[in-house]
Amino acid sequence: MELSNRKQKLLELLGMVAISYIVSARSVRHGLAPPITTKLTELFPRFGFEDKFLDFYGGKNVQKVNNGSAVNLVLDKSSGSGFSSKDTFYHGFFSAAIKLPSGFSAGVVVAFYMSNNQVFTKNHDEIDFELLGHEKQKEWVLQTNIYANGSVSTGREEKFYLWFDPTEEFHQYSILWNDHHIVFLVDNIPVREVIHSEAMAAYPSKPMSLYSTIWDGSDWATHGGNKPINYNYAPFVASFKGFELQGSASNQTRPSSGVDPVDGQQFAKLTQDQQSGMGWVRNKFMFYSYCNDTKRFNVMPPECDERS
Repeated sequence: MELSNRKQKLLELLGMVAISYIVSARSVRHGLAPPITTKLTELFPRFGFEDKFLDFYGGKNVQKVNNGSAVNLVLDKSSGSGFSSKDTFYHGFFSAAIKLPSGFSAGVVVAFYMSNNQVFTKNHDEIDFELLGHEKQKEWVLQTNIYANGSVSTGREEKFYLWFDPTEEFHQYSILWNDHHIVFLVDNIPVREVIHSEAMAAYPSKPMSLYSTIWDGSDWATHGGNKPINYNYAPFVASFKGFELQGSASNQTRPSSGVDPVDGQQFAKLTQDQQSGMGWVRNKFMFYSYCNDTKRFNVMPPECDERS
């Protein structure tokens, strides 16, 4: 009896140690306090889902909530789902508050992006946030990417871990796009800046719509496709609210002649606090950049030389 009690106490102790290790391992990233930066999301009005968007695909898996002000996108065995903006834009600030699916999410992709591939089928542009699921509940990966004029053979991906659990609360994912630069921001902290320069030939330059989708990326999203979706954990639900679309509305093929709301000096370059915030993210959370991938590129894309 005494031996049995000792074994039980030992098992309890090992369990506490394991839990403590897991919590401390997660807190290495999720417990870090982010720097305070300029809050671009406070400069523009917010809209409800039905004010600015239409269903893109998925039928019943596009679920409007809160009287149409917010939306859930669902992925199950039958289909993924998505929505698209009613308008097309040439430059602007685009943002949404997003909460990701909880639990086992390997193979799931939640994308928040701009594209014109419905119009320019052979030479489209894209500005992408892609959130990649994981077999560990809190370890979602943030991937950013851009394409221009159909340059899909040269992906310009950068990948980051997050400093928070994206499944517990809503967090803001934002894109600033003008003639000076493209900035990807998470909770108003820049994570990546793409400067428009002569070397950066793959700079999106045609009007685009705003999209968000959830879909099955089993063949590549998690560990290069080694961890496919397990539909026993379905449905996978991504929630969206607090939309911001402040841009120069255009027709589908050429820029508008109207005033660009993000072309002033206020939006031409990062502030000092934004630069510091971006440095914090990239130093602590970025684990892949195409500009460092010597196995992939024998000759680096020309814009990589500008960053060295």
